[in-house]
Amino acid sequence: MGIYTKRLGILVGGGPAPGINSVLGAATIRSILYGSEVVGILDGFKWIMRGDISHIRELSIDDVSRIHFRGGSFIGGSRDNPTKNPKLLETTVTSLLRLNIDKLITIGGDDTCFTSMKLEEMADTRIRVVHVPKTIDNDLDLPHGISTFGFQTARHVGVEIIKNLMVDAQTTSRWFFVISMGRKAGHLALGIGKSAGATLTIIPEEFEQTKTKLTLKRIVDILVGAIIKRLSYGRSDGVAVLAEGLVERMSKKEIQALVNVERDEFNNIRIAEISFGEILKAEVQKRLAEFGIKTTIVAKNIGYELRCADPIPFDMEYTRDLGFCAARFIHEGGNAAMVSMQDNHFIPMYFKDILDPKTGKTRVRLVDTQAENYEIGRSYMIRLCREDFEDPHELAKYAATAGVSLEEFRKQFEYLVEKEPEYFRSESNGGTHFGEDKTNIPGKSIDTQVETKE
Repeated sequence: MGIYTKRLGILVGGGPAPGINSVLGAATIRSILYGSEVVGILDGFKWIMRGDISHIRELSIDDVSRIHFRGGSFIGGSRDNPTKNPKLLETTVTSLLRLNIDKLITIGGDDTCFTSMKLEEMADTRIRVVHVPKTIDNDLDLPHGISTFGFQTARHVGVEIIKNLMVDAQTTSRWFFVISMGRKAGHLALGIGKSAGATLTIIPEEFEQTKTKLTLKRIVDILVGAIIKRLSYGRSDGVAVLAEGLVERMSKKEIQALVNVERDEFNNIRIAEISFGEILKAEVQKRLAEFGIKTTIVAKNIGYELRCADPIPFDMEYTRDLGFCAARFIHEGGNAAMVSMQDNHFIPMYFKDILDPKTGKTRVRLVDTQAENYEIGRSYMIRLCREDFEDPHELAKYAATAGVSLEEFRKQFEYLVEKEPEYFRSESNGGTHFGEDKTNIPGKSIDTQVETKE
């Protein structure tokens, strides 16, 4: 290998996601066929930002030709952040130039995309940079609702886990509180909960829509209300899926009260280090005890099981397309862009066009709680809703289950639905679900109908 040969480098930032190896393999093969030497930079920016260029792996077609079937990352990854200090960023550029790299493909989420953008600016035409977006959270603002790679596999594996927990819950008469990955958005939690038919799913966006202050007490009362409602129909089991990002929507004071919070290299809360499920379990059991109700609750985090899973065929095909297009684009002179596939066509999304002017980073895609997709999911959840407080027969049933008067039940739980949007009302009580074709089934909401049938 000639010392002055220009090479293409590939690195992975952030955590794992199903499909990383597919991108890596496709980009490597295409680049070699273009005549480039390819270098895998091990562990993301961790070593090169410190001037250490020994942690690399020269890649061949034989090395990568079958890695697309596997989860994880063939070249590792890390959350090390060279943008924290201009000197670190400058060292990163210098390290890449010392490796004779003039083309760089980065694979990662919004933080890695931001780093790639700053790296390209610092390199000042000496290194072309193209980014491939990955995250199981599905929170990068890709157009037309396009999934980020890894999301579909993570949802698929998550649904299998929830399906088994639902059987266990019904068999043993217990509840599971499942905390799903999703730092800023609830796409994964909602996708898993809705697909599996979990009892209810709670995501941060529902509180954003109603401009409701999110407190631990509110989340606890939503869960307690759901358990009471479920019990009133003779069911002592359930599975609640909660997005981990709920923690970040709470006040800093309340988060600090929960636990001594650690932060990562990008100043994000290390949510996985917070035993959010265990905290909720303890608080919900304490609240239920006020009503003389005792139930077994199991807290479970899912995320690590999802993000290193072998990709399903959807993600294998999708990510091989992304890797191919990233390599072709950068070898044909492309630069400073994120790769996307739109309507089966490659479309570069240039860094300058995808920044959120408020944060200086890539825009975050949240769950649209006004969309019918969310509305349908919400309609099938077992949780207290506004119409429960408008139906004295239903409300009396819940109050009796809780062992309190109807007025006392209102006093303790009606605040949960005071800001509930009109579209959360079910079809049967005059809501606007499912277009103009209103098929009224007297006396029961959609969730109650499901409850009595099961």
